[in-house]
Amino acid sequence: MSRTADQLAALDRAHIIHPYLPGSATERVVMTEGSGCRLTDSEGRSYLDATGGLWLAQIGHGRTDLADVAHEQMKKLEYFTSFWEFSNDRAIELAARLAELAPDPLNHVYFTSGGSEGNEAAIKMARYYHHRRGDTNRTWILARDKAYHGIGYGGGSATGFPLYHDGFAPMMPHVSHLTPPWPYRTDLYGGEDPTDFLIRELEGRIAEIGAENIAAMIGEPIMGVGGMLVPPDDYWPRVREVLDRHGILLIFDEVVTAYGRVGEWFAAQHFGVTPDIIVTAKGITSGYVPLGALMVSDVVAEVLLRDHGFPMGYTYNGHPVATAVALANLDVIEKEGLLGRAKTIGATLHAELESQLGDLPIVGEIRSVGMMLAVELVADRTTRAPLPLHPDRMPHDVIRRETGVIVRDSAHSLVLSPPLIMTETETKEVASALRGVLERTEPTGEIRKA
Repeated sequence: MSRTADQLAALDRAHIIHPYLPGSATERVVMTEGSGCRLTDSEGRSYLDATGGLWLAQIGHGRTDLADVAHEQMKKLEYFTSFWEFSNDRAIELAARLAELAPDPLNHVYFTSGGSEGNEAAIKMARYYHHRRGDTNRTWILARDKAYHGIGYGGGSATGFPLYHDGFAPMMPHVSHLTPPWPYRTDLYGGEDPTDFLIRELEGRIAEIGAENIAAMIGEPIMGVGGMLVPPDDYWPRVREVLDRHGILLIFDEVVTAYGRVGEWFAAQHFGVTPDIIVTAKGITSGYVPLGALMVSDVVAEVLLRDHGFPMGYTYNGHPVATAVALANLDVIEKEGLLGRAKTIGATLHAELESQLGDLPIVGEIRSVGMMLAVELVADRTTRAPLPLHPDRMPHDVIRRETGVIVRDSAHSLVLSPPLIMTETETKEVASALRGVLERTEPTGEIRKA
């Protein structure tokens, strides 16, 4: 049964609870088709997707080759459990492929259905690893302010935004948040070198809690929801050294950064650091099917696999259709050279943003790594005070409504994470769309009419 755009919107308002959308909001954008970097809604309007959905459309929308793989796998084996001794050929093939791509010695894979599940599993793994070794007091998890680790109980507790705790408390105990690496915000470090400050803070927090009580530190290599915050080059190597010295595991939340987003298979490779656990999802299938995968080091896996094994699992662990699609997605990334393209087209997009936005007084900084970019908005370039935001007229909403270019607001920054297949022409379209709105945006956050 075909429905009109108005009918679809009305049904949506009547029946769907959307994340972060109040019931008083009446606007709906109902997407019905996608191809490449383009989307089409139920009214026939075209959009340029500069967000990759939620950071994940690595190979773009509407790939029939991935649809064909899913179809063929469903005809052969749509599902069977991967609990206990059961497995399936596609999950095995994908695990072996991921072990080849990940930094050594991350040779073991634990499958999930997405990033939030992955972070729950990683936190449990860290605690269980120490428990199995007799260090039963090691229950604390170190995280950072402005971090986002999903909306589960453990991951949500590690998330460093009050919004995600308010009304859900009490959160998981034994979580401590540190200052984020955000070099643009020099006031966070009192004039000190950011990494020196952060390492000193980390050492102090470990001493305060007691190293013998800390299981792991979890962190996004680049903080996405926090505003695409890129740490100094020496930050992660120095964090790793401190944690190693105290027997604390390092968990990299690479739900956003893995599978080509930063121009490498994993951001761990970009920063030259090997964590004990890497949590991935999103780009592993480019969003065609829900799937997540944890990469686990040999040392941690050996402990988890003792005795009765690791006592937790998800219904869709190692789902054969999802893992088949993931294999095909990795093939596309590899065959089409999208790791290298993420670096080159990301640099092109960054240059376009600098060219078209660099003179605007409300643009404080433009930062990027590969195809992760952010335009930080300020009320004053000298003081770097954040641009006030008006919920009823946010820059990213105005950009979408006026130009059809979809970007995302995160912590006073416009964040971009387009498909890795974006063209040079499309980078110009994105930058022009931002320019058209931001040049009319006052330091008060008010946006003048076009």
